[in-house]
Amino acid sequence: MKREQGHPLYWLVRGLFKLWALIYLRFETVGAEHIPATGGCVLTPNHASFLDPPLVGVGVRKRVVHFLARASLFRFPIMGWWYRRIGTIPIEQDRGDLAALRSALKALQSGKVVCLFPEGSRSPDGGLQTPKGGVGFLIAKARVPVVPVYVDGTFRAWPRRGKWIKPVKVRVFYGPPIAPDDFANRAGGKVNHTETVEKVMTHIAELKRLAEKDNKIG
Repeated sequence: MKREQGHPLYWLVRGLFKLWALIYLRFETVGAEHIPATGGCVLTPNHASFLDPPLVGVGVRKRVVHFLARASLFRFPIMGWWYRRIGTIPIEQDRGDLAALRSALKALQSGKVVCLFPEGSRSPDGGLQTPKGGVGFLIAKARVPVVPVYVDGTFRAWPRRGKWIKPVKVRVFYGPPIAPDDFANRAGGKVNHTETVEKVMTHIAELKRLAEKDNKIG
């Protein structure tokens, strides 16, 4: 499989960050082969740390991962320039941002990989949180495979109020993709957005249990 086209700076920074993660965080991935080689795809990780987005991204081989980021971050010149170069989609988090959802939907329908955090914000205690319905809406509209993701270790490495990154082992678990038809309920084939995102969280919880079991064995 050829590497997907992307800004050269994306691949450069990705490589440097992955090298740092391998050395400092003993970074590992499990199940990366589940990510489709081509076509639109939604990645849905848990969210416990600022480390989650870049680690989920570097774990994906040869494909560019597009994220949604707070629109306020784009106001910083260097950060805004960087986000635009790598295809990050700005979103206003304090209101329903339909423009951002349309941009994400367009990216998915054009065959891109988009990462969405069902929980919205970072977990205060490292545990899984109640998901937001907007992600369910986007999944239903996009009708592309959804890959559940669990990031293990980032809360211990850099929690919400952490002052620095600790050298804690971090792993990213990618689960088997959920097909679009698996989200249809029995009532006339209609999709319930809340049930959709809750189903995704169930798969993330399964990956969490796998990670915890693996930690005990290790």
